[in-house]
Amino acid sequence: MAAALSRALKLPGKKGSELGEYDPLTQADSEDESEEDDLVLNYPRNGLGRSNCLGTASSDLRGNRSGRLVGGEDEAEEEEEDEWRERLPSKSRQDRDDMKGMQYWSQRDTGRDRVGEDGGGPGASGGAGVGANGTDVDGKRKRMRGTIRAAFFLVPLFCATLLVLLCAFLIPCQKGELDKQPQWETALGDGGVVPPPALALWDVDGDSVDDVLLGDTKRTNDTHPIQGNKVYSAVALSAITGQVLWRRFMREPVNYIQCGLQCEGHPVRLPAGGAALRAYPETAPLPRASGPVCLLVGRMVLTAVNGTTGDKFWSVTLEKIASQAVLLPDLQGDTVPDLLIVTMPMDEASDLSLILLSGLTGAILGHPVPFNLTGQGKPMGPLLHETQQGAYYILFGKGTVEAVSLRDIYIRATSKMPITQALRQKDPSWEKLKKTNSSALIHIYSGKDQVDLLPLVAGFGNNHNNLDTVSNLNSTKSDRFLVYSSSKLSVLRERDTHKEWSLSSAPIHSRPAPGHFNDDGIPDLLIQHSANGIRKVQIIDGASGHILWAEEFLCPHLVLEASSIATTTGLSAFLFWASEPIRTQKNITKATVAPGVPVIRKLFLLHPAYPTVLVQLASTTDTAVTAAVSYQEHHNGASYITVSSRPTTDSEPGAQVVKSLSLRAAISKGELVRLRESGKARGPVKPSDFEVNKFFRHLSFKRQVRGGIRLKYMHSLLKVL
Repeated sequence: MAAALSRALKLPGKKGSELGEYDPLTQADSEDESEEDDLVLNYPRNGLGRSNCLGTASSDLRGNRSGRLVGGEDEAEEEEEDEWRERLPSKSRQDRDDMKGMQYWSQRDTGRDRVGEDGGGPGASGGAGVGANGTDVDGKRKRMRGTIRAAFFLVPLFCATLLVLLCAFLIPCQKGELDKQPQWETALGDGGVVPPPALALWDVDGDSVDDVLLGDTKRTNDTHPIQGNKVYSAVALSAITGQVLWRRFMREPVNYIQCGLQCEGHPVRLPAGGAALRAYPETAPLPRASGPVCLLVGRMVLTAVNGTTGDKFWSVTLEKIASQAVLLPDLQGDTVPDLLIVTMPMDEASDLSLILLSGLTGAILGHPVPFNLTGQGKPMGPLLHETQQGAYYILFGKGTVEAVSLRDIYIRATSKMPITQALRQKDPSWEKLKKTNSSALIHIYSGKDQVDLLPLVAGFGNNHNNLDTVSNLNSTKSDRFLVYSSSKLSVLRERDTHKEWSLSSAPIHSRPAPGHFNDDGIPDLLIQHSANGIRKVQIIDGASGHILWAEEFLCPHLVLEASSIATTTGLSAFLFWASEPIRTQKNITKATVAPGVPVIRKLFLLHPAYPTVLVQLASTTDTAVTAAVSYQEHHNGASYITVSSRPTTDSEPGAQVVKSLSLRAAISKGELVRLRESGKARGPVKPSDFEVNKFFRHLSFKRQVRGGIRLKYMHSLLKVL
């Protein structure tokens, strides 16, 4: 058959051979092709399905096949040729060879298909079946190993993912106390107390957050009270929880609380000859304080207590005290700042007096220094001011604004010259303002109405005149003064006390709040005045006196000064109380509230970046009587502390409620209130709510400190020493 195929395909090197011929090349090709044919057509018998693993079956088959090919090749070819000649007698030999080739290839393809379907033909139940089973077992083992490897990888990954999800969503993160601290409320004493209770902020428990100190008044039901039917005390509240840290009972109401007097530490080393300057007063048996010192200023008694425990350090009894204490440079050389206070005689008919006190012991230095003032009204000040020449002056008055050199006060009180060169200085530009050389007073300002004075410093008043040196240097070195009355504002230059601008307005019912509304570096002023049931809020440019912002609201029937808060943007945010804004400002001359309907008072925040948008932080029917701003410097946050009188349903007096409000938390939950939306917006495009919310939620706060203030403090301390 191989020869026939060779002739049919006309393979080179092969030619038709008659019976009995032997061609070595043809024979070799025929043997090779026969082996291929047997391997394909006799697949089940070629030993691939053997069970003896390439044993005797292969060799036997190979030997048998060789014998068959050698012995019977010629006979097979002749018989095959005869069969094809009988089938196709009319065909030539060439045609018969072509037909043979076609049949061969057809049978070969059919055999391959049968092998694929039967899986080994007759020998499937033998060695071929065993091989297939072995292959299946190996495949199962491989699949099992792959499954196990995948399980070892996926199970820990799933567990780790589940743990992360539990920590992130199901288990709440433990927030620090500093993040939770601003949200608390505490009821203390009785509401409706006139004047408003004293309020101060200072860190007295060492947690880096300003705590709350205030005066408390409670009514008692004692039938035989020693001090009437009221009990007075000073209370310190934790800024974290609002719990009472300590309480100190007093014999009289606490009018002012001031903290930050530094009395701890050892005396610094003085220059040569300084040992003689360390002569403490003979009334100094107490050691130096080991913690923050707070002053409790009553009607006649001034008491210094330990801010951490409330224990008394010293106390001094004076005539009627008419002012807060003013922090002075060290006058005695004991490295502790001293104090100045204003007193009035009991009949208030004679002149006021300035009294110097030792900050270490409370002893009076020398004797009171009286001044004859011609003005009328309540005392104003006092304030300490340091001029550009480094001279110290005390600003005070009674219906007017006067100034006197600290050097002259010390000489008149002690009949001695100040011990340091800095305290001996005078400023020529201020001294020439004296009307006569014999008078110690320097006239600064006078008006028709009762006037008041404050340094034009952003955030002044938010710390409630604490006695720390850095805060006081921030205010004593101001470049401008604000003199205001009930209907007029004036700004004076520090260097020559000349008036820069003046503005007349409707009656102002609270102290202006200085802050930065623009970026000119000069603090601007937020003022409030009410008339006919309408509250008008304005921001005045501190450099020119022009109105930068104004809006009208329904009157909240509330007299409370606004606050300004320094932000990391360089500008200030302003806080003020009002009712609903009056959106249509035409034809409104009077707004009233129906009788019996409670007045809703709202706390608004204004930032100059979006002057047409207010953030409503709170809404209440309580009557706030005093407020202050506390900073959390480590978190760039701030809290708004309010003392309010909460109304009751019966005739009993309302409760006094102290509340701490986190500004960040209030902003995140606050409501946006748009002002003048129709045509009066400053920007060309009205900002979207998303943009405004994003800005306010990223707003951070910081304590207002002028640049280089700490260097100035060190320089001033060196001059004093």
